Amino acid sequence: MKKVYLLGGLRSHIGVRNGIFRDVPAETLAAAVLAALKEKYPAVEDVGEFFAGNAVGTGGNIARLAGLTAGFADTVPALTIDMQCASAAAAIEAGMLKIACGLEDVVVAGGFESSSMQPLKHYAEHDPRYTPEGFKVSQFSPHTTSAKAMLEGAERTAHVYGVSREELDRAAVASHAKAKAAREAGYLKDVIVPLFGSTKDECIRDRMGEKLAARMPALFTAEETAALLQADKPVQPVLTAASACLTNDGASFVVLASEDYCRARRIRPALEMRSACDVGVTPLMCPTGTLAAGERLLRQTGLAARDIDFFEYNEAFAVITVLFQRRYPDLADRYCPWGGALAYGHPFGTSGATLLLHLWQELKQQGGRLGLLSIAGAGGTGAALLVERTPECD
Repeated sequence: MKKVYLLGGLRSHIGVRNGIFRDVPAETLAAAVLAALKEKYPAVEDVGEFFAGNAVGTGGNIARLAGLTAGFADTVPALTIDMQCASAAAAIEAGMLKIACGLEDVVVAGGFESSSMQPLKHYAEHDPRYTPEGFKVSQFSPHTTSAKAMLEGAERTAHVYGVSREELDRAAVASHAKAKAAREAGYLKDVIVPLFGSTKDECIRDRMGEKLAARMPALFTAEETAALLQADKPVQPVLTAASACLTNDGASFVVLASEDYCRARRIRPALEMRSACDVGVTPLMCPTGTLAAGERLLRQTGLAARDIDFFEYNEAFAVITVLFQRRYPDLADRYCPWGGALAYGHPFGTSGATLLLHLWQELKQQGGRLGLLSIAGAGGTGAALLVERTPECD
């Protein structure tokens, strides 16, 4: 298997639904980032294939539409990957495999999403799930057709593991504080491209503190929580608007290349893409896919958690942070050091690539050799990537 390298990447600012990118179609936002990527990294001119994650778009291989809109040659094929929140990570993994097998030398991969432009869908009228008002959230598993399946999974996970609201609130407050500090320090300025008038990641709350978090409304009633847990009496909910990420718009892409390509053109890569894995977990507790994917990748590579310098686990819900801290209490300072999705936001099909960009900058600016990113997907999946900063990358 051939070595695979990250040459670099870019992302948009992350907007809240109906915020800074309200009127920008998903493919248009993606194309703008891809155009900037092509300008910054000449290797994009040699792209052989384009893989992009997208979870709530219009369908119809929207990655192909985005690539053509960005000016990719007609001869560059594109594939849209839907692993829900893990889509971009899966797209990067697909690109890695193409290069590792010697089938391509340069691949662009990542993801894009517009919750603001999310289309309304309808089941066929003879389908038992049909409703006149239609739906926006697809069915993720046989267990439920609820549009709140992911939120329900997070609430359920917190109760099963005995995570309190106070623990969740602390995780949310810390995430916003770290993201604010990273923004003020300009740590991510080299991987963010302003577009359509954007000036900042829209979701970071500068004033998020313990008091504000405590005032945030719960996302379920005591009766609804009891139903989730099949309890015979009301159960106090713990998930709030502070401990669940918002719904967002954004685009994020990276450039991958083979060792031969880098040597022939004397390109110094950013990172080596060392390994990847996917997992499945119970759809009823989707957030556990993040931890499960990370654990599998460690086993697969023979590494211990202490060998990893930085972990970028997607903070779609604060319960993921708490479970990580419980599992690795001595490594908590290595987890999302510049804040996570609770602060930045989580454009579903985009986040895997965003995590990789953040991980790259952390290794580059703060020093370190190994980084691991992991992300859960709706329906009970997870994907993880291991990267290494090697001498040839310095």
